[in-house]
Amino acid sequence: MEVYQFSGPQDNDRSFRIQTSAPSNIALVKYWGKHGQQLPKNPSISFTLDKCKTQTEVTFTPAASGGNFSFAFEGQPKPDFHPKLQSFFDKIKPYCPYLDTHDLAIQSENSFPHSSGIASSASAMAALAMALVGFEKELNPELSDPYIWEKASFLARLGSGSAARSLEGPLMLWGNSTHLSQSSDRIAIPLRTDIHPVFQDYQDTILLIDRGQKKVSSTQGHQLMHGHPFAEARFVQADKNIGDLLAILKVGDLDAFILLVESEALTLHALMMSSQPYFILMHANTLQVLERIWAFRKQTQIPLCFTLDAGANVHLLYPKDQCTAVQAFIQSDLAAFCQDGQYIDDQVGSGAKIH
Repeated sequence: MEVYQFSGPQDNDRSFRIQTSAPSNIALVKYWGKHGQQLPKNPSISFTLDKCKTQTEVTFTPAASGGNFSFAFEGQPKPDFHPKLQSFFDKIKPYCPYLDTHDLAIQSENSFPHSSGIASSASAMAALAMALVGFEKELNPELSDPYIWEKASFLARLGSGSAARSLEGPLMLWGNSTHLSQSSDRIAIPLRTDIHPVFQDYQDTILLIDRGQKKVSSTQGHQLMHGHPFAEARFVQADKNIGDLLAILKVGDLDAFILLVESEALTLHALMMSSQPYFILMHANTLQVLERIWAFRKQTQIPLCFTLDAGANVHLLYPKDQCTAVQAFIQSDLAAFCQDGQYIDDQVGSGAKIH
């Protein structure tokens, strides 16, 4: 039997409502390229965010011919989401057979602006996965908490790869790595020990350079790693950077952290620009912001750095004790490069919750 298959009773005859929340996350070592059923070609490490999260409520109703669902986002029906959700439910039915005996009513909302360029698929799928395992715990109370958290990460991954990293915090590792024996392609694992205090409350201000839809989706970008001329070297580099970052996180070396994290961000975009077909997701304002970050750091010696997701927006990473100086810098130099002057202040968080 598969490790995460459900073997408890399925004859629950009452409706059950569960509310969950799950945050987005930002990768420090990037995953780019996947295979099989949402498995990563290289390991990654991410910060779990705190304020940028999805809140989800799911009502499970017994039904003779179950498997139906409805979905509303911020109070409005969203049939455009149905194909993605249907694909997700089809993938997880072997592990969640109670989906065939219950109808689901799903309501979801984000704490961050819609289409703001934050990875909402990660938070959305993680919150939904938490609701599913919460229901599973209701059906079978003997299930252990470690099992529940692992299965939530496993299920979330099948909806959105990076969602596996949104379940716990403050840092998560997803993907087999030579540097950590318990690492896995199937689930993400939390990094809680050997983390220097400076990283426990790290700040992430997200500069919203462009809130529009990306020209090339992350799914398409991952596919372009098949046959990419630099793919194999990248996968080796990523695993080496995992080992280096684990050592950095332990000792709190901020100079080394900055060099590795910024290099990873630029490598991700270099892979996009060297794929076939090639594409660029950074904008002119993205590059302007990066130049100003470098100049600010050189002038002030404040350990402010950036990372980038698969898009134009910039994540500013910095220690909490530098908030005053960094916020002043954002206001004076960076906000003008954001769409409508918008940015989001966030910080490292602890992960998903059942409310």
